[in-house]
Amino acid sequence: MKNIESKWLLDTAGRTDEWYAERIAYLRDFITEERDEVLARTLDSRTRYMTICMENTYHAQNASALVRHCEAFGVQDIHTIEDRCKFNPNLNIVRGTDKWIDLHRHHSTSEAIEALRADGYRIVATTPHRGDSSPETFDVTKGKFALVFGTEDAGISDEVIAAADEFVRIPMCGMVESLNVSASAAILIYILSQRMRESVANWHLTEQERQELLFRWLMSSVRDPFGVLNRRFPDTPIFKVPATKSAFVIQNSRFKIQDCLFFEREF
Repeated sequence: MKNIESKWLLDTAGRTDEWYAERIAYLRDFITEERDEVLARTLDSRTRYMTICMENTYHAQNASALVRHCEAFGVQDIHTIEDRCKFNPNLNIVRGTDKWIDLHRHHSTSEAIEALRADGYRIVATTPHRGDSSPETFDVTKGKFALVFGTEDAGISDEVIAAADEFVRIPMCGMVESLNVSASAAILIYILSQRMRESVANWHLTEQERQELLFRWLMSSVRDPFGVLNRRFPDTPIFKVPATKSAFVIQNSRFKIQDCLFFEREF
């Protein structure tokens, strides 16, 4: 799902506020007012104060659900650890929600934790076996946090447990010990994102982050976006559609290159 288009869109080097403002204003002429309002409203709810990190998620259904959960509840970034299993959402299930979030792939648990810490995140491991706090008591005000979810069968690894700053669990009232990983993620993301918005002052995106995202989202909303942008800004590259569909590893044969904007970063 990675391609040269998304690499160009993610490359912010040398792009000033004026660079973004000119192109955003131009692209807005190619979408409806209703679409523009939806994009603005969605940006207002987006956050990078909290993020999630998935360790070796191997079921496509769970990966797809996690993408939808993050998009629905305004979490912009998903980090994945893929030293054993590739995080591979099914495009028929995500149904376009993948265009609006950023996926950061990591080759190992230590690499992911190092990157998250470098960005100022607390490492919060989710497990039913250790209970520093519940979703209702977890302190969202102490600073940015990354919720780490383990594999569907074994849960979080010993490496995550050793590196975790805190633990959070969902208390069970029945006989079962835990929930499916996508169900657990939905509960935690919803409750903690709501509490974050009520209690934390600086959970919003920065103005620079808003500009970068809005530009990319507009490019995702316009038909032939590179061709359109090139008419006004000749420095915009024009990408050719590959002759064969097999050029991309996809799960939907009707997928178009201009829709291939599942923004990914590898560290």
